[in-house]
Amino acid sequence: MSESTVAPEFEGRYLRDVFGHFPTSVVAVTTIDDQDIPVGMVVGSFTSVSLEPPLVSFLVDKGSSTLPKILETGRFCANALAGDQESVCRQMSKKGVDRFAGLDWQRSVTGNPILDGVVAWVDCVIDKTVELGDHHLVVGAVHELTVASPKSPLLFFRGAFGEHTSVTR
Repeated sequence: MSESTVAPEFEGRYLRDVFGHFPTSVVAVTTIDDQDIPVGMVVGSFTSVSLEPPLVSFLVDKGSSTLPKILETGRFCANALAGDQESVCRQMSKKGVDRFAGLDWQRSVTGNPILDGVVAWVDCVIDKTVELGDHHLVVGAVHELTVASPKSPLLFFRGAFGEHTSVTR
């Protein structure tokens, strides 16, 4: 970077406050490890990347203990949590517990967990990962996907969970 393009420094709390004003989806990223144990984590940065070829991505902190397990399998399923699944989100975010305890799920064609009750899911094979700042960007090639429910999605906005409310035009 040249001197004229050096980014200014910001205090972390200020960045979080401003970024918190951008609503994000709440997505459980899941896989099955080499011991046939379901593995998952929650991300708030899932997005479509390309329609041709169909690609999606998510960002995860470099310190994640779950990401290496997902990368080892080479695949994942992105489950868009429904507005009534805040408890699923909280469970899938805890450290040191069975994140799938009490949750119902099915296997995708590639073997990844598809959580019951989600709005939609996208089953992927990892295409690439890129290290960006304090996160990893994981790009997945879409293998299969579906809208599973007409429910409203769970969202995260200004530090709180909520549901999408339709706005008429």
